[in-house]
Amino acid sequence: MASKVGKLPVAVPAGVTINVSDNLVTVKGPKGELKQAVSNLVKIEVKGTELTVTPSDESKAASAAHGLYRNLINNMVTGVTNGFAKSLIITGVGYRAEVKGKELVMNLGYSNEFIAIIPEGLTVAVDQNGKITISGIDKQKVGEFSSQIRKLRGPEPYKGKGIRYEDEVIRRKVGKTGVK
Repeated sequence: MASKVGKLPVAVPAGVTINVSDNLVTVKGPKGELKQAVSNLVKIEVKGTELTVTPSDESKAASAAHGLYRNLINNMVTGVTNGFAKSLIITGVGYRAEVKGKELVMNLGYSNEFIAIIPEGLTVAVDQNGKITISGIDKQKVGEFSSQIRKLRGPEPYKGKGIRYEDEVIRRKVGKTGVK
């Protein structure tokens, strides 16, 4: 049984080169280069402007790896052409962030400020309204770093203070008003 996601071919746009050697896939594009180790459970073939991933046998593990590696390679192609970005919004009185060199310095209502070292390959931009934009070519690094920043002060349900994703909706609670 083949994976539904894995059956789809990966479109390779102009300006992107894919090199498959043994168990390593290298994708080079206008924004950079990404590498991914690949399991023996799948076979990868590049034909013209398409890349196909096929399972090596009919096992359940091969079917799972089929969809996984197809999506990982698709994310690599998207990363080196367009890149990935996540936006976080800081809400709260006195909550702010700024970039100092390779560090993101944040005041989040605690007595000390948080200093996060920006990983290699990522760029962080902060605007005046408390919006942090994390961008890079590796989807996993962008998601992991934005998740770590959000965990420093997750949004709370009463006033909505904290750090949240731009597209995240916080369910608000009413509180104790009216109780005697």
